[in-house]
Formats: sequence, C-alpha cells, structure tokens
Amino acid sequence: MTDGIPHILLVEDEKKVSAFIKKGLEEEHYLVDTAPDGEKAKTVLQTSGPFDLIIMDILMPKKDGLTLLQEIRSEGNSSPVLMITAKGSVEDKVKGLDAGADDYLVKPFAIAELLARVRSLLRRKTTEKGTMLAIADLTLDLVSHKAKRGAKQIDLTAKEYMLLEYFIRNKNTILTRTIIAEHIWNYNFDTGTNIIDVYINHLRSKVDGGFDNKLLHTIRGVGYIMKEA
Repeated sequence: MTDGIPHILLVEDEKKVSAFIKKGLEEEHYLVDTAPDGEKAKTVLQTSGPFDLIIMDILMPKKDGLTLLQEIRSEGNSSPVLMITAKGSVEDKVKGLDAGADDYLVKPFAIAELLARVRSLLRRKTTEKGTMLAIADLTLDLVSHKAKRGAKQIDLTAKEYMLLEYFIRNKNTILTRTIIAEHIWNYNFDTGTNIIDVYINHLRSKVDGGFDNKLLHTIRGVGYIMKEA
C-alpha cells in the first residue's frame, strides 16, 4: 500500500473503459495508476510499484495481458491480478489463471461486480496485516472504510478517507503540505492552492468536533500532525 492507501494499477487500452473503471475505483478511495498497453504497464510497474492489485485487460497493443502477466510472475511480482477481457470461454479463463491471474472478469460487467472482486482480492492481504487502524478512541476499518470516534460514526468523502488513513498511518509525524499533496493528490497537484487546508479543516471538524481531546493539529508554517494531546 502507498502509506496505507490501496494502490492499484489499471492496464486497459480502451480509453472510455479505463476512465470508467478508474472513476469507480477512486470513488471507493483507491489510488489508481493507469497504463494503455502492456509495455507501458511494465515501465509503470518498475518505476511506481509495488501495487496492491493489478487490473489487466488481455487484448492490448504492443504487449498482451497474458504475456505481461507471465513476465511479471517470472520476475517474482506477487501482486494479485484481476484479468478483464471480452473473451469468456473456459479455455481463455484457464489460460489466464494458469499464467498467474488471481481472478477473471468478462466484459461487459457492472462496476459493482468489479468492486466486489477488488475488495475480495485486497482483503486477502489486508486480513493478514490487520483490518483496523486506531489512535486514541478514533478507529478506521480498512475493509469497510468506516470511521468512528468513540461511539460516533464519521461519514467521510473519498479524499477525507485517504487523508485520515494517511494521518493515522503516520501518527506522531509532522506531514508537510507538499508531502500530503504528493501522496493524496499525486505529484501533478497544484500546491499553490489552499485545497489541502480546506480538506484538512473539513476532516478536523468531523474527527475532533465535539471532543475535548483534539487529534489533528496544525504546526504553523510547517504542516500537520495527528497525535494525542
């Protein structure tokens, strides 16, 4: 995971399909990188990994999904792989699974089914590492994506969830605005705006509002830190 946030690589050459899947994944709080073909995916895997999950089409230009899958498995990459393809025959599924895929989804599919497969594959790793994060009486369930402060349920947007998980993973550590931008909004984010401060203020009101023990603190001129007072 990238600082606790599930990091997914989506390899899909059809732009509309890729955009559709990426949007659905990001709405579920996942960090998503994309690649339009097998060759580009290989480069991304070498420069931006490791990934918690790879979603990979089979029929792609330059290098097909099965070839790419065989290559990364031979190199020791053990990330779960969900194959997606228009091919739905038993023989095609067997080829994919034999090449090292963990699951197989045939196009067209509902985004709800894709997300269910994603949660299932990620849960295998999450269960091994534990499914809960906590600081003081604030808890975050990594499987259900639900947050609670004591008995109070906290409703979070996708970005607020990512921020909260990042803060808890790095509790007692000062995080600068640049670091937060790089990990939550990626490197292309314009750090000259105040969007980070706006999101953190929203998160603070939800996490600390009504509680005497404040957890999210501002380090003036530096950044933010999550710690017990």
